[in-house]
Amino acid sequence: MKTLKFVFAALIIAFLFTECKYDFIVPEEVPIIDPNDPDAEQISFGNQIMPIFTTNDCTSCHKTGGRAPDLTIGKAYAAINTIKYINTTTPEQSLIYTMPKPDGSHPKKYTASQAALLLAWIQQGAKNN
Repeated sequence: MKTLKFVFAALIIAFLFTECKYDFIVPEEVPIIDPNDPDAEQISFGNQIMPIFTTNDCTSCHKTGGRAPDLTIGKAYAAINTIKYINTTTPEQSLIYTMPKPDGSHPKKYTASQAALLLAWIQQGAKNN
């Protein structure tokens, strides 16, 4: 009986100190888009950037009559297409990019791939396409 208690205690200790490893969690793939490559895919505001605002529920605060900028469909491009939000000279300093970055202070965050896509769109000239 004493041996059984010892074995049971050893098994419990072994379970407590074993490391859990989750292989089923796949790290997020961040797209690499070279803004100097003339053959690079042109990022579409309507098809690729606007869905970032709706998917992240940005429009719950940034809506008509809410906080600026208005990120609702049909108004988002006009609202952010100002020097205050988009800086094509130094895209990394654009407020629309820096505020909700994963390490920013904004309550809603972009994923790493969304942030990379938004930055590449600004580097390509922030076109309304």
